[in-house]
Amino acid sequence: MATSSMNKGGLLAALSAYVLWGILPIYWKLMQAAGAYEILAHRVIWSFVFMFVLLAVCRKAGDVKRDILAVFRDKKRLLAVAGGGFIVTSNWGMYIWAVNSGYIVETSLGYYINPLVSVALGVFIFREKLSLAKKVAFTIAAIGILYMTWRLGEVPFIALYLAFSFAIYGALKKYAGLDPFFGIALETLFVTPFALLYTVYLDQIGTSTFTLDDPIHALLLAGAGVVTATPLILFARGVNTLPLNVIGFLQYCAPTLALIIGVFLYGEPFTPAHAVSFSFIWLALIIFSGSEWLAYQKSKQ
Repeated sequence: MATSSMNKGGLLAALSAYVLWGILPIYWKLMQAAGAYEILAHRVIWSFVFMFVLLAVCRKAGDVKRDILAVFRDKKRLLAVAGGGFIVTSNWGMYIWAVNSGYIVETSLGYYINPLVSVALGVFIFREKLSLAKKVAFTIAAIGILYMTWRLGEVPFIALYLAFSFAIYGALKKYAGLDPFFGIALETLFVTPFALLYTVYLDQIGTSTFTLDDPIHALLLAGAGVVTATPLILFARGVNTLPLNVIGFLQYCAPTLALIIGVFLYGEPFTPAHAVSFSFIWLALIIFSGSEWLAYQKSKQ
């Protein structure tokens, strides 16, 4: 009975994480006056503050100090964490800019194809084997992207950048082997000095929007740390109690919600070319997820 309750709690936590990630475009849209770079800077700064406060509350200061020293003694691990910090920051920046520039639909495409790119990196970097079903899925997804490029006359750069940058970030996190809380805290540690310098620069030239003259806007900027950390906390809770194949299916909730928000809330175009391309991507994901589920079922026998 306890196990069943834990699984239900884990399912709710993981689902909540993906729902929050899916509706994030609404949050970034509320701060459009700030501009993407200022929003990004505050997201980095307040994520750093929130995560280290959380670590201090949940873990002993001595444990945190020990973990930090362990990472700094391992140069390769340190480079992986620092590299991950800068790559995920660039991913965040592209995402915020794309959302506030009217490309929510394309961001959803990026996060649909991200799992496929992650598996591809696993093949090339970690020499993982690729099943026939996954090869078929990759081929179908590639057809969908090529079709969109041909019909719209441009490469979906935003989608590809988001997919590849987040996949590379995931590979670096796997190499570093840190827990989600400590990992994001350390990653933002490396980027926070640059974010602080940028906010000081904006203040000096008089273009900063982080001011007490608009307390609601200032609170929204500061809240960027909370909306970054909260889904990570929920996700970590879900991952610890659910099979990975369930997590794999749930991950499509976020881009689906973003797609719905982009089209129906903000009126972004979804042309017949988009419909055909997305259909190829969705078919690829069905094949991909189905092969993952079958592999999981076989492993249980």
